[in-house]
Amino acid sequence: MEANETHNDRRDFIENAIKFTAMSTLTGSIFLPGCKDEDKDEGQKESPPEDLMQEHGLLNRVLLIYDYCRMRLINKENFPIEALSKAAGVIRTFVEDYHEKQEENYLFPRFKKANELTDLVNTLLQQHKIGRILTEQVLQLAKSSNKTDTETQKLIQVLASFNAMYRPHEAREDTVLFPAFRNLVSGHEYDSLGEEFENNERKLFGNGGFERMVAKVADIERSLGIYELSQFTPRIN
Repeated sequence: MEANETHNDRRDFIENAIKFTAMSTLTGSIFLPGCKDEDKDEGQKESPPEDLMQEHGLLNRVLLIYDYCRMRLINKENFPIEALSKAAGVIRTFVEDYHEKQEENYLFPRFKKANELTDLVNTLLQQHKIGRILTEQVLQLAKSSNKTDTETQKLIQVLASFNAMYRPHEAREDTVLFPAFRNLVSGHEYDSLGEEFENNERKLFGNGGFERMVAKVADIERSLGIYELSQFTPRIN
């Protein structure tokens, strides 16, 4: 593929991303990795919702990767398929096996016990289950670059379905569930859960686990040519 064609393809993707996904990506991305500085004062730990919302920023960056790979598949354009496998691996190990488990083990039961937002919680839990099925399908379909047309179309559909579900999913958590959680527990329990979240993350990923995941996602973005944030600044005529 010619260099100028690749540049134009990437520019078209970026313009489409600005139109259709930038707002949802921005919602999560404002929680910068620097907020999890290991050297900060012990009295300034993130609250449980802050911790979870920060991780939503990481999820949003993977959703952008999914968007990019899906558009390349639709246009029958080459890209490093291993980037998609690595992105799905981040979803599996950090989002599903850790982040969502935190919600399922610590937040959802408290809402059910209090009989608050139970319909929302049930929907979120069902979407977690569906998301894990979709992630498994991405991991399987992204194993090989020599896919049949049927497999390619299936992968396109799965990526679209995952993103279409998770953007409103995380937005509803950020704007409804997490704010309500603060009034559901005592101040002491609220602070204790923040510490427990940090301890759970450290047990699974070691010190700086979140930062390493951010770095991994950044490496995937670089491999696809979508790392530089300035690319997403729209041109104003």
